[in-house]
Amino acid sequence: MCLIAFAWQAHPRWRLVLAGNRDEFHARPSAPLARWSDLPILGGRDLEAGGTWLGVTDAGRCCVVTNVRDPRDPQLGQSRGLLATDYLAGADDATAHAQALLATAAGYRPFNLLTFDAQAAFYLGNRPEPRAEAVTPGVHGLSNADFNTPWPKTRALMARLQAWIDGGDAEDFAPLFAALADETRAPDAQLPDTGVGLERERLLSSAFIRGERYGTRASTVVAIAHDGRGVIVERGFGPEGRLLGEHRLPIAAPAATA
Repeated sequence: MCLIAFAWQAHPRWRLVLAGNRDEFHARPSAPLARWSDLPILGGRDLEAGGTWLGVTDAGRCCVVTNVRDPRDPQLGQSRGLLATDYLAGADDATAHAQALLATAAGYRPFNLLTFDAQAAFYLGNRPEPRAEAVTPGVHGLSNADFNTPWPKTRALMARLQAWIDGGDAEDFAPLFAALADETRAPDAQLPDTGVGLERERLLSSAFIRGERYGTRASTVVAIAHDGRGVIVERGFGPEGRLLGEHRLPIAAPAATA
């Protein structure tokens, strides 16, 4: 389970502002936000499959991947985390990458993918069939359904991102982290029915999920300016929402090299 809201070409300073939570089993090994030694990626790392759920590069590229919540799907295919790694470390721009991925997308486990570079942004998915959609300027949301599916917590995070933009303080990310830390659960009448049962739907309906075995592992904010420079900030969490620390890295290179 993951949650993302982002503003694309909708902020006077930042061409991309993204706030997201990664939810995962606490036993799954992962490394916190860092510059990778083997690839030109800044991001956390899944130590089981080797990929990342959210990463950026110094050239101003960004990529995020989520799964698709459907217990009826056998979850067969290549690892989703490799999709983000391949885009961030690859040579294709977002447009060329989207066109190429359509040919192979069916071979991966169910995924939603967001890709960004200096000129374009794309949503890609492979359920029920491979598809690619250019992202239009504005505030958008993504969880474990489809692009902009109006789940309550997705709508709430989008609204709080828009309020942050309207507030005008482009340097203060505290309101975005507060939105990602929201543990408010949606009323039963607003819950989706994704086949996991009412109790689990309730648990997964809050932005921040607190649990002993499963929960929010990382909250991340990415801000990339129109010149390609920016910052990525991550807060890591352990079982029962215990804060493990915060990491912050600059995104350094101008967009002309993206």
